[in-house]
Formats: sequence, C-alpha cells, structure tokens
Amino acid sequence: MARKKTVKVENNPDLVKDLDSGAVINTNSSELYTRRQQISLLQEKDNEIKSMKDDIEELKKLVKNLGKK
Repeated sequence: MARKKTVKVENNPDLVKDLDSGAVINTNSSELYTRRQQISLLQEKDNEIKSMKDDIEELKKLVKNLGKK
C-alpha cells in the first residue's frame, strides 16, 4: 500500500494536510481522545434532555386525562 502524501500545517505541529484528499488531519491522539469524550458527553446530555421532554409530554397527557374524568 502506498504511503499517503502529507505536509505539515504551518504554525500547528499537530496538524497535517493530506495532499490527495485535501483533508486536514489532527495527529495529536490525546486531543482526539478528549474530543471524542466531549462528543460522547454531549450526546448523553442530548439523550437525557430528549427523554425528559418525552416524560413531560406523557405527564401532560396524563394530567389532561385526569381532568376529563
């Protein structure tokens, strides 16, 4: 397999640019790990908020049904 052609990004030693695709790649694995953790926490919060919204909607329906009886 041929090695990809990359060049370092000026003024940032952790970034390289893939000359074939034009993609900028972060080579700092600890930053990548930290960012993945941040994304995971944000997804967990989003899921929790969605769950809470669903619970509130269900409670609203139950309260409305209690008023009808």
